[in-house]
Amino acid sequence: MADRLTPRAREIVTAARDLLEESGAAHLTMRTLADRLGIKAPSLYKHFPDKQAVEVELVALLLTETAETLEAAEARAPGSLEALAGAYRDHALAHPHLYRLATERPLPRAALPAGLEDRAALPLLRTCADDMDLARAVWAFAHGMVILEIHGRFPADADLDAAWKRGLAALHA
Repeated sequence: MADRLTPRAREIVTAARDLLEESGAAHLTMRTLADRLGIKAPSLYKHFPDKQAVEVELVALLLTETAETLEAAEARAPGSLEALAGAYRDHALAHPHLYRLATERPLPRAALPAGLEDRAALPLLRTCADDMDLARAVWAFAHGMVILEIHGRFPADADLDAAWKRGLAALHA
């Protein structure tokens, strides 16, 4: 994000993230963003053509953080699917509104920085011995578990740690 945005555009994205994390995607509008920054909404359009462009930068931010999170987990525990899944889960749960914004809509691939999606996927792909189908299955499992947890779909007494462990073991058998 840093290389492709001006300092003011980065400031806008940071404010958008703060607003998103506090209130959710429904409250992220150009008007509320301008209010947060203490400017008039038309001033935002000098930096971003529309709200969707701001959201693309938020998706890029999540993918960058995911890549960094998974790379760090891989460095700490090379080859450990459990370490990657735990890091993925922790990051997603720490930023539920950003995670939902980035994953509950089509991915704006054409607007993202080149190679970012691949960078975010590489630690998992390496851990799955370059088996793309297995990596996709593991990601689908992890995403499904995370999104269900974010939406509060599990009973209060559910042992989610055990469910994660069992699911990962089944996929990585």
